[in-house]
Amino acid sequence: MLYVRGRLEDAFLSAVRNGVGEIGPYETAADAMDTLSVDLVDGSGPSYYLPNTGTWEMREYFVHRSLYHLKEADPHAFAIPRLIGQAKASFVAVEFDEYAGGRGHLVHQQLFADLMDAAGLDSTYLAYLDTDSADALASVNLMSLFGLHRELRGAAIGHFASTEITSSPGSRRLVEALERMGAPEPCVGFYREHVAADAVHEQVVRTDVVGDLVAREPHLDRDVVFGSKARDFVEDRLAAHVMACWRAERSSLRRPLS
Repeated sequence: MLYVRGRLEDAFLSAVRNGVGEIGPYETAADAMDTLSVDLVDGSGPSYYLPNTGTWEMREYFVHRSLYHLKEADPHAFAIPRLIGQAKASFVAVEFDEYAGGRGHLVHQQLFADLMDAAGLDSTYLAYLDTDSADALASVNLMSLFGLHRELRGAAIGHFASTEITSSPGSRRLVEALERMGAPEPCVGFYREHVAADAVHEQVVRTDVVGDLVAREPHLDRDVVFGSKARDFVEDRLAAHVMACWRAERSSLRRPLS
């Protein structure tokens, strides 16, 4: 089983590297984070589409995201034993916040389960595994792959940084969409929580996690860049799939919701 998984990982990682392309010799983790911090005003993904045009069929978006959000923070947590010093301490601090500081009912995973229930969806983990798209699976598989291998710890941190930096503005747009639709409060509340929390996380990740990691291990700087770009690559594929389906007025899921 481990041999087969290894072969699949090699093929998957090779495809992602090809999709990301060459990383320039002078590209740094700091540059990558600066780029991510610029929120585009004319983006084309679901979070840009839904505030003005989307309908309650947005439930499909919840299904796509359930593969990750029902275990939010868990894949990134694999990186904890692979870090040292301030990077480790600050990484754990951000993860602690994802788990709501010990308050079980506010753990982000639980908040998303509450969202699924309020939207009339199945909140059981992997309930939609056979319904979801390959691009949604790839998004989750990538962060697990990075976290499970020490040699990819720089990429894991790059992925983590990209996730935290882009979460707050995207969540703000989704709050606008859900409020316009009159969605149940648990649905709005999940994204409202991420507007505030991830804006704080961004600053900690930039300075105390990524900054400390590359200062200690400068050779990981390009790996951090790769992890960030790899996340963008798989997320852009998922967004393109969803938007192509919605514009063609068909379901973005393998089996439409009833």
